[in-house]
Amino acid sequence: MSDEQIRVAFMCVQNAGRSQMATAYAERERDRRGLGDAVEILTGGTHPADQVHDEVVDIMQEDGFDLSTRVPREITTTDLESCDYIATMGCSTLDLDTEATGVDVRDWALTDPAGKPLDRVSEIRDEINQLVHSLFDDIENALEGQPEQ
Repeated sequence: MSDEQIRVAFMCVQNAGRSQMATAYAERERDRRGLGDAVEILTGGTHPADQVHDEVVDIMQEDGFDLSTRVPREITTTDLESCDYIATMGCSTLDLDTEATGVDVRDWALTDPAGKPLDRVSEIRDEINQLVHSLFDDIENALEGQPEQ
């Protein structure tokens, strides 16, 4: 990698739950680690919903995030091929030649929070937070291993 940013995508089908939570935690983790100039974060779904799930908005509010104004968006294969890391949420409809693109794809196999009780959504949120933290450990290690430009 040269002077370009590391691109990370969080994707699922609707981009209304798990990938939105992961994106919020990734944005916070990027800022905490001072990687704002080094890491670009994308999010999207293959068939986006109209809005972020209410239970996700509620449970993320408990952890200081306001997702009420976020709008699910579509993510394309072209978007994904430009990434260094992709985290799918256990519902991947991803059709990407990872060997040809060199993208590091991680399927987190998370339960869909839609319609679940808040205590279960809270557990999913906490699992996502841990996975994002681990991913950023790997990103930091990759950045440190890069030769100086």
